[in-house]
Amino acid sequence: MADQDTPQQVAETFLAKLNDSPFVMVGLTSGGHSEPMTAQLDDDQPNTLYFFAGRDNRIAGGGEAMAQFVGKGHDFFACLAGTVSQDNDPAQIDKLWNNQVEAWFPGGKSDPNLTLLRFDIDSAELWETDISLTGRVKMLFGGTITPGESSSHAVVNSVG
Repeated sequence: MADQDTPQQVAETFLAKLNDSPFVMVGLTSGGHSEPMTAQLDDDQPNTLYFFAGRDNRIAGGGEAMAQFVGKGHDFFACLAGTVSQDNDPAQIDKLWNNQVEAWFPGGKSDPNLTLLRFDIDSAELWETDISLTGRVKMLFGGTITPGESSSHAVVNSVG
């Protein structure tokens, strides 16, 4: 909850928040705007996010990328750096396929426009903004928040 959290604890909180609200903004660092994507997690592939996308999607060509995440309750933020590439392994597509994905691809898993994008995370900066009750009272009345009452922050090379 506060700066006492280890980087791994903050990373575990990130994964829980991402499971709760799997939406991230992803963009290639070579230019262009980021766009919202729905992240898929595979427990067998740590430090990797997957996205089903159209072959004409602006990030489908792959390359160095950044992704930003804001938790559903605006209590967690993440900035991820890594590389996007296509991973059209039929077994991986089967593993991650679900009804929400099927709604976007009427041709199903064999839809000619379907591609599975893989975002390999090289590094991440994570912020948990769960300020303690004492810290919140101090904010209301102009007090000074101590590090133990504030949020957690971690720079990590692994989120899995």
